[in-house]
Amino acid sequence: MCSVCGCHDTPVFDAKPAPKVPFDNVLAGNVAPHHHHYGQGAAGVSVPGLSQARLIEVETAVLSKNDALAAGNRKVLEGLGILALNLVSSPGSGKTTLLCKTIEALQGTPLAVIEGDQQTQNDADRIRATGARALQINTGKGCHLDAEMVGRAIDALRPERQSILFIENVGNLVCPAGFDLGEYAKVAILSVTEGEDKPLKYPDMFTASKLAILTKLDLAPHCDVDLDLYEANLRRVNPRIEILRLSSKTGEGMDAWLSWLKAQG
Repeated sequence: MCSVCGCHDTPVFDAKPAPKVPFDNVLAGNVAPHHHHYGQGAAGVSVPGLSQARLIEVETAVLSKNDALAAGNRKVLEGLGILALNLVSSPGSGKTTLLCKTIEALQGTPLAVIEGDQQTQNDADRIRATGARALQINTGKGCHLDAEMVGRAIDALRPERQSILFIENVGNLVCPAGFDLGEYAKVAILSVTEGEDKPLKYPDMFTASKLAILTKLDLAPHCDVDLDLYEANLRRVNPRIEILRLSSKTGEGMDAWLSWLKAQG
């Protein structure tokens, strides 16, 4: 047992807070470095004051309600022959730019877009500038879209039969992984500037995704990136994931992306 921070070789999870480390010890360099892993309990997460059993109970209740609503969304979308794709990524990966370029390339194809952000309508405005219909969802302090938000947006947008519905989720590589929206598939957007270890750091998102798109390919020569390592790490967490390399700026890889979209329909 660690006498400084209260962690154990075999983690013990309960509602008791760990002993505080005297700050003087930290300044004096008397505290050895440790690896604190709060995701090894049954719930996969730790919240002060809540036991693992209670965390599982809360998560099960929340996700069960969301999954029921997502199933309703899926039934509606499938009944209308709509291909719904949930685009997920960290902030700044290039989701909106890719969407704009995709819409321009799909002129004549019926489609609609649901935009998710904590604040502003900036991205929805960018989408509307292409001529596509878009609805903005602002989540406030929320870090992801949920099935109820998307269901209401579908009702308001009324996407056409046999169309494509792009759902651009809030930029976050954690929470959106756990929330089904009723989509056909999650598409993970990963900029080549983010680091090859991102799939290993945030495995749930890439495990849940059917396709990963390595974007900003035009920047690869300037940031000492190993694209093969990106792909290897993606397949370490999800051996079945499909991978595309793409540059929205130069258009490289866009044909493969458009072909993928066509194949899903």
